This record gives sequence, C-alpha cells and structure tokens, in this order.
Amino acid sequence: MLGELQGHAGDDVLSVYLSHCRVPCTMPYDYNPARGFIPMDSVTAGSADRDRHDRQKRIDWVDMDGIMSSRVLVVGAGALGNEVVKDLVLSGFRDITVIDMDDVVLSNLSRCLFFRDSDVKNGMKSEIVAERASQLDPEVRITPIVGKVQDLRDWDFGIIIGCLDNILARMHLNASACGLGIPYVDGATDGMMGKLQVVLPGRPCLQCATNRSHAKALERRFTCTGNASMFVPHTASDITTTAVIAAMEVREAMKIASGRQDLCTDGVTYYDGTQGTMFTLELDADPECPNHPEEDR
Repeated sequence: MLGELQGHAGDDVLSVYLSHCRVPCTMPYDYNPARGFIPMDSVTAGSADRDRHDRQKRIDWVDMDGIMSSRVLVVGAGALGNEVVKDLVLSGFRDITVIDMDDVVLSNLSRCLFFRDSDVKNGMKSEIVAERASQLDPEVRITPIVGKVQDLRDWDFGIIIGCLDNILARMHLNASACGLGIPYVDGATDGMMGKLQVVLPGRPCLQCATNRSHAKALERRFTCTGNASMFVPHTASDITTTAVIAAMEVREAMKIASGRQDLCTDGVTYYDGTQGTMFTLELDADPECPNHPEEDR
C-alpha cells in the first residue's frame, strides 16, 4: 500500500488508505470511536462543538452516562481538593459533595484556583469551592459540608476521593470506604513529590501499607488554621505537583464511574516532579489488616 500512497497528497492519501480498510471513500469523513468513520454528509457542520463533552466521549472506555450519574464525595477542599473538584466538574460529574473544616488563609491563594483575596478569613473552604466550581457547568450540583469527615453520617456515595493532609483522617476514610465497599481514591503531596492509591473492594488498602512511622504521625494535622492537637511545621507544597496528582485521582474516578475498574492503577504510584519520573510499587493485602474480611486476605 505504501507504493500506492506515494504521489498522493491530502484527501487522496486518506482515500487510498480507507479503500484498503474497507471503508467507503466518500470524502470527507468524521471519526467517532463508537461509530467509526462517518461520511460528513451525515454530520451537521459544527454539531460536535455543541456537545460539551464531545472530545471526552471519543475515548473508547469512557461512559458519560456512568460519570454523570455517579455520586462523588471529595474529602478536603485545600489545594488538592480545589484541583480535584475542578477536574470532576469539567469531566462531567454532576453530583459532588465536598467536605472540609477549614477557612481560607492567605497562603492558600497561590495553590487554590477557587479562592480570592476577599475570601481570606471570610469564608469556609468547602462552601467557596462549591459556589465557584458550580459556575463551570450549570448542570452540576455541588453540596458543601463544613466539618470533619469523622463526623460524616451520610455515606451514600459511589466514589470517594481523598485530598487530606493528615494520616488519622485518611485512615478513618480508608476504613469507612472498605467497610462500606465504596471505591476510594487517595492522593497526597509533599513538595514536588506525590502519591496515588486506588482502594477497591478486595484489594490492598491504605492501612496495608502503613508502618510504625505512620502510627507516630496519626495525630499530626498539617492545617492552615492551626486547629490541631499538636504543632507541626508546614510541609512544602507546589501547585504543579498538586495538579498532577489531582488529575490522576480524577482519571481513576472516571474509570470507576465508567465501569472499568480493571483499568485502575494497582499498588501505590509515586510521582517525582523534580526528576519528572513516576513508578508504581506493588502492594499485597496485609493478612493482619482489620479492613479485609478473611476471604479477601
């Protein structure tokens, strides 16, 4: 076929190629993964651009109906939570609840898309994120909750996304998700480093990967407002690394909502923004972990 393509240009090349692919050679064509090549005489000019999610629907495993009908809980509305909620809305999720106990401080503004100077000490993070993110899509419903995840009573969610800054709350969220059988996507950052873990029923959870150093840090809370049980210096934070981890979390949520848990990352994925590298560490379920029934161990 290469010989036949030589000497042809533009539409002629595609015509020759399509003839070998057993596709009618009426030109021009539009392409859709679900329908293949579509003669343009059956496509209204500009119709694809009138669909907000047209480009995303062209990804073969994406199920927009599943995404739009999913009920998602986002825990934490700081830097990571801002990026996660933004990506969820733009990806088509329509029912989002975001919970956080903090108000906005000045140091948040360089890392949080939805916060403004006027919000500093004048508004709660979850409420501001819900209000501003809702402006991205008129069809989305974002419910804010001001409080601790430990006090949450409604767990009627299809996906949980963790954007937390302390181990104690993450362990509570992990245990709740495992006990209720809700897929849980956990993300965390430290400066230019980040990590991601997807906890699915029957798979290793966050507690399976804990060690003694985690136990010592259970009560530490890297909070912006200082409402913590002990003082811990602030950790480094970078918006570019935050954006990468948030995007990875939402992509995993898209897989879950699309019924493609088989595509989810397995183990713990680490990202190094300084080196521009990423690797996934394999993880086995801890036989002593209380979050797994005996048949899963």
